Amino acid sequence: MNTDPIADYLTRLRNAIKANHRVVEIPASNIKKEITKVLYHKGYIQSYRFDDSAVQGTIKIALKYNPATKQPAITKLERVSTPGLRKYAHVENLPRVLSGLGIAILSTSKGVMTEKEAKTENVGGEVLCYVY
Repeated sequence: MNTDPIADYLTRLRNAIKANHRVVEIPASNIKKEITKVLYHKGYIQSYRFDDSAVQGTIKIALKYNPATKQPAITKLERVSTPGLRKYAHVENLPRVLSGLGIAILSTSKGVMTEKEAKTENVGGEVLCYVY
C-alpha cells in the first residue's frame, strides 16, 4: 500500500525519464488520470492511454524527447503538497514556476488544472506539483 500515490506517480515518471525509457506504465487512479491529461495538453508527454481491463487499471504514458538532442521535455517534477503537509494557494497568490516557463498543477473545486487555468477560472486550491 502506498501512502502518497501522486508522489509515486511523479517518481515513476522521473525514473523513466532518467533511464531514457520511451513508455512508462503506472497504476491508475482518477487524480493520476487528470494529471496525465494536464501534462499531455501542456506538451510535456507525447501520448497516453488508459487501460481499464484490470481492477485498478493502468496508465501508459509515452514520454516526449527532443528528436535532435534527445533531451526530455520534462526536466524536473517536484511534489509540493504532501499528505503530511498540505499546501494550498489562494487565487491571488498562485505560484509561478520559473517565471511562467513551467507549470504548477493544482487540484481545485473545478478539477485538476494548471495555475494559469485556475487564475482564469478564479479559483485556488491545493498545489500538487511543479513541472518544468
